[in-house]
Amino acid sequence: MTFTLALGTANSAVAGLNIFACEPEYAALAKELAPDAKIYSATTAMQDPHQVQARPSLIAKMRQADLAICAGADLEVGWLPMLQMKSANAKVRSTDQGLFFAAEQIETLDRLESVDRSMGDVHAKGNPHLHFDPKRLLDVATALTAKLIQLDPGTKAEYESSLASFSERWQAAIPKWEAKAQTLQGSKVIAYHSSFKYLFNWLGLEQVADLEPKPGIPPSSSHLAGLLSRAKQGDILAIVIASYQSERGADWLAERSDLPVLILPMSVGGNEQSVDLFGLYDSAIDLLLSAKQ
Repeated sequence: MTFTLALGTANSAVAGLNIFACEPEYAALAKELAPDAKIYSATTAMQDPHQVQARPSLIAKMRQADLAICAGADLEVGWLPMLQMKSANAKVRSTDQGLFFAAEQIETLDRLESVDRSMGDVHAKGNPHLHFDPKRLLDVATALTAKLIQLDPGTKAEYESSLASFSERWQAAIPKWEAKAQTLQGSKVIAYHSSFKYLFNWLGLEQVADLEPKPGIPPSSSHLAGLLSRAKQGDILAIVIASYQSERGADWLAERSDLPVLILPMSVGGNEQSVDLFGLYDSAIDLLLSAKQ
């Protein structure tokens, strides 16, 4: 009996942590930092992370989790609490234990003192799509490594080694991305509210108009007519939408303005090039640059 218990403990250590990622970018980051862990992503890059059903399969995965990694800043407020309640897994109910919010590790953009429903789908705690800021993401990686060590101290050396490897490769990639995207600085785009705010902020692009009258509200014909007037001023690089967002309004505007529509991957898996975090950044920059040609 003692031997069986000891063997079970050893096998558990070899298997690594069971990680539930709310979004694919955090599943990809977890894979970089904890390659031996069992990692499950609750969503794909083709899904709106605001709108997720608390399906039985997700509840089952959360029930098994040692760690849940989410964007935070209320991105998952419509579905994560339901998963936590129905899974009855005490490990992932508190950030003191196995719950990790990326937005709590950095200073988010666009924080608001107060919000109400009349403002649309906005976030008082700031923009949650922070994974498109390479420096902020590196800060998240460092904090996530500390959380992994807290939960699995016996594997501390391996986690620290993985962080060092990721950090070295990531910091080497940043100046290459910045040099590659230099010609994008000052470019103006029309896009869906703040999906790519961190990306545009980092690369120096300006979003001059929003495809939605308010975040989460589909564009009306009168709103699109106003956008067409703005687009015809001739200084817009492209219309940018995320991989999961509706192309309808963008296509309407593109047909009448001769502007290209760029479908950027919102996360890892958003297109063929975005196989990991490095590929995600490469793809987003390449697509933006394609509009300059």
